[in-house]
Amino acid sequence: MKQNIKTSIVGGAGYTAGELLRILINHPHVEITSIFSTSNAGNPVSKVHDDLLGETDLIFSDEIDAESDVVFLCLGHGKSTEFLAKNKYSETTKIIDLSNDFRLAPNQNFENRNFVYGLPELNKEQIISAQNIANPGCFATAIQLAILPLAEKNLIKNDIHINAVTGSTGAGQSLSETTHFSWRNNNVSFYKEFSHQHEAEIYQSIHQLENSFDHKIYFLPMRGDFTRGILAGIYVKSDLTEKEANEIYKNYYKNHPFTIVSETEIALKQVVNTNKCLLQIQKHDDVLLITSIIDNLTKGASGQAIQNMNLMFGWEENLGLNLKPVGF
Repeated sequence: MKQNIKTSIVGGAGYTAGELLRILINHPHVEITSIFSTSNAGNPVSKVHDDLLGETDLIFSDEIDAESDVVFLCLGHGKSTEFLAKNKYSETTKIIDLSNDFRLAPNQNFENRNFVYGLPELNKEQIISAQNIANPGCFATAIQLAILPLAEKNLIKNDIHINAVTGSTGAGQSLSETTHFSWRNNNVSFYKEFSHQHEAEIYQSIHQLENSFDHKIYFLPMRGDFTRGILAGIYVKSDLTEKEANEIYKNYYKNHPFTIVSETEIALKQVVNTNKCLLQIQKHDDVLLITSIIDNLTKGASGQAIQNMNLMFGWEENLGLNLKPVGF
């Protein structure tokens, strides 16, 4: 177990890198040695992440730290493979990738590295011994945490229906027609109906636990007019009572500190700025409804990446991640 590690970030100007920095600069066992950004090289980090003014004097660099103990890749989807093909790290450097490049089984081997799918509530033991991690997608995290306990008991015998809404930060920092303020404010819309890229991750994890699953997942993602968070409603026909379902979920997550089953109504502000996932289970006639809420930038991205780092280095899972929710 290392007491202190050298940590670097690639793609340091985006939202996920900003969240990593906010958490890592207060982590007791981390020294940040490089924040790679070719477009910002030489600039203070606080010039881009202005909420860190007075928190750090770190400077962006156009050189990687090839000998760092762990590197976080905060690059666009499809860019991590390109970057790693051109930039070589020490064999002892652990890689945590926040893109979708290595999440699916056919893509988990790259050159001499094997990537483990980094959902701790599913693969904790593999993560502990892993050298490389493919961090899950944000929607995929919220939805899988609502489904895994049923799959583990082989209890999904019908199609799964999902309605979920995400904040504007889920689209990344680059502006587009549907992310600028004038379009997003006081507005809501569906997108990628029944074709979202995170569906493949969800199918993969269900089959890992319930290999016989042969039903459909119907997923309707929505853009919300807020910045942070995901609220997902997952419903499936089930013979379970609400009490039975709650017992199954609480037992599944009893050793997972960030996923909490609530028997009272949950709302998004309870998890914004935290690494928590809150679940609420209801039974309506023959349908089981599981509500799942996370912060898309923490449990859905950077917080979960640090959770994985903690596991990989033998530390307490929640080290540096006891974050305050916004509340109101």
